[in-house]
Amino acid sequence: MSVSSTGHNTSDGATRRPSEFATLEAIRVTLDDNVTFVIRVLAQEDPTAPVVLILPAMALKAKFYLPLAKTLHAAGLSVATCDLRAQGESLPSLHPRSKFGYRELLEVDFPAVVKAVRARFSQAPLYLFGHSLGGQLSVLYASSARDDVTGICIIGAGSVYWKAFGPKRWEALWKIQTIGLVARIRGYWPGGMVIGGAMAGGVMTDWARHSRTGRYQPRGTKRNYDRMLRELDVPVLAISLEHDVLVPSSNVDFLCARLSAAKVTRWHVDGRSGVKHRDHFEWIRDSRVIGSAAASWIIHGHLPPASS
Repeated sequence: MSVSSTGHNTSDGATRRPSEFATLEAIRVTLDDNVTFVIRVLAQEDPTAPVVLILPAMALKAKFYLPLAKTLHAAGLSVATCDLRAQGESLPSLHPRSKFGYRELLEVDFPAVVKAVRARFSQAPLYLFGHSLGGQLSVLYASSARDDVTGICIIGAGSVYWKAFGPKRWEALWKIQTIGLVARIRGYWPGGMVIGGAMAGGVMTDWARHSRTGRYQPRGTKRNYDRMLRELDVPVLAISLEHDVLVPSSNVDFLCARLSAAKVTRWHVDGRSGVKHRDHFEWIRDSRVIGSAAASWIIHGHLPPASS
């Protein structure tokens, strides 16, 4: 594995200016199989300020979370963002022969990315902030690497076990299993129903297996993630969204119930929260409210009164 830092990017042409996201400090991490990640950084001058690593949802790019990153940074936190494998700036891009699944994300990619973030912020406590799949993976990773993680924030992230969907459990069962079957046959999910963007086949078959069984058994792993989840004892802020049809509050509650040793703070974002956009994706437009509340939880150990 190799790590390099390029500082702040500059424009490569007189008529083309880089996006705000592309100008952020970049740390490149290349694994032994030539998989490369780009960690984008907003750093505080205080080296002891907590650092928050934002981890994306399925088929979303890390740059989607720039409003959240800027809010967390304005609140006094250092922030790092990184695309999942084969998403956004990570290389190589997704192709039908991509063979990775949850195991590679959790046991190969995350340790390398976290190591690089730790090296950049060696005096800072590390918090993970995961959205949707990024939230599931954050909790699973922390359960196996508790010394690396001080706390976890998740939003729109819960167990996709079909029974956790309540009245829509049968619809969830057939849709998710259909996605898993297509991914197994074609080698990848091309996007469409439920998951709009293309995703690696191994990720989707692991996802569908969890939905079917309720257990976390990534293909090829030797770890007992279900046991480790029960033993995870770091603080967790779990945020659900009133209009989230992809991950209803019942799914978030189901995941939280698995964290029997963790100190879980639950925040269900409804009309009283000051958040206008309360669905699975549009919440990013209210990053000022959600990010400020999460920063309060990280810094002070509790949500602000208006969010409690």
